[in-house]
Amino acid sequence: MLTLHAFASPNSIKAVIALEELGLPYRLQAVNLRQGEQKAPDFLALNPNGKVPVLQDGAFVLTESAAILVHLAEQDPDARLLARHGEARARAFEWLFFHASALGPAFGNAGYFQKLAPEPNPAAVERFLGEARRTLGLLEQRLGQAPYLAGDDYSIADIAHFGWLWRRAFAGVDLEATPRLARWYERIEARPAVQRALAAVNSLVPT
Repeated sequence: MLTLHAFASPNSIKAVIALEELGLPYRLQAVNLRQGEQKAPDFLALNPNGKVPVLQDGAFVLTESAAILVHLAEQDPDARLLARHGEARARAFEWLFFHASALGPAFGNAGYFQKLAPEPNPAAVERFLGEARRTLGLLEQRLGQAPYLAGDDYSIADIAHFGWLWRRAFAGVDLEATPRLARWYERIEARPAVQRALAAVNSLVPT
């Protein structure tokens, strides 16, 4: 059985959604980020970068949420989350890489400088909050061209973006100015597999 080391974080939820969508058996192993468990020696032995999620299948260990999404999707004989070839596959990778290089870093840094930085840095807040809002505008534009980011079908590109949009309050952004994106978010959030994933990761947070 697969083991996913995770927490209720925007990157962890991506992997859990993919596992639920594909119906794969897995076990969740909580890594409490609030208590710094991602820096513990046993976890660093799995991922020296000290971040979740980490997928473990026996001796095989894979880190980085985007890589985990691709790996899981490519194991599926029905290609439900990633087209085997053609434009839909290329678009899925295009938007997956956009998430990894643009939206994810913008959201993470916007949240850090607004809420966690030891000293105020208005220039950094302006820079990253502006980037976060800009990336939302690009998603809004794309969803005016197709129902999902890769085209006609739901894919790992949608799952990747859902993770940070689920935690958008951390970055200090909302979806009021992006109605198409708001509707897309609601459709994905309503999926049964996504609901199961949300319940699973939320259960990792100590009460």
